[in-house]
Amino acid sequence: MRLYLASTSPARLATLRASGIEPIVLPSHVDEDAAVAAAGPLTPTEMVQLLARLKSSAVTGPDVDGFIIGCDSAFELDGVTYGKPHTAAVARERWELQRGREGVLHSGHWLIDHRGGTAAGSVGAVSSTHVRFANVHDSEIDAYIATGEPLEVAGAFTIDSLGGAFIEEIRGDAHSVVGISVATVRTMLLGFGVEWHTLWNRGL
Repeated sequence: MRLYLASTSPARLATLRASGIEPIVLPSHVDEDAAVAAAGPLTPTEMVQLLARLKSSAVTGPDVDGFIIGCDSAFELDGVTYGKPHTAAVARERWELQRGREGVLHSGHWLIDHRGGTAAGSVGAVSSTHVRFANVHDSEIDAYIATGEPLEVAGAFTIDSLGGAFIEEIRGDAHSVVGISVATVRTMLLGFGVEWHTLWNRGL
């Protein structure tokens, strides 16, 4: 049985690989901004759940035989939702706002049972984790942004790469901050009667 990942995120792929699963990567090409705009006002958890569902649904087809997982992440601080900054200027604004403070990283998941090439059911779940940032110096922010790493990740930070040194505390599932909670996906699979270890196909 195979797991299909509706994402080109290197961090999500690396997390699944480290967990024993080599997924088949299927880029979803969902226009996230347009989808959110069309949906109207959404809470952070509603938004990540919507985008996760759209991503997984976008890659269905008769040649897809297994389970499809779509994910999306957003960072919440003071009730405001932040996605990817895309530019250095926006990333700097984010870090000046969040340093020394705590926010919540929400990761939405949508799993489709597509065994046999046909959608037979689906389920969604959101994993939310509290993240406390160090009171980083301006020079550290500048150096981090110059690497380009924070520009294309929710909240303008990572915990599994260069940004990890600037995170003081995590309360919740660390994998969720990376972008995919393997514990959450395991629970979702159990709802379809499938045990996590039956998808192990890497290094065995």
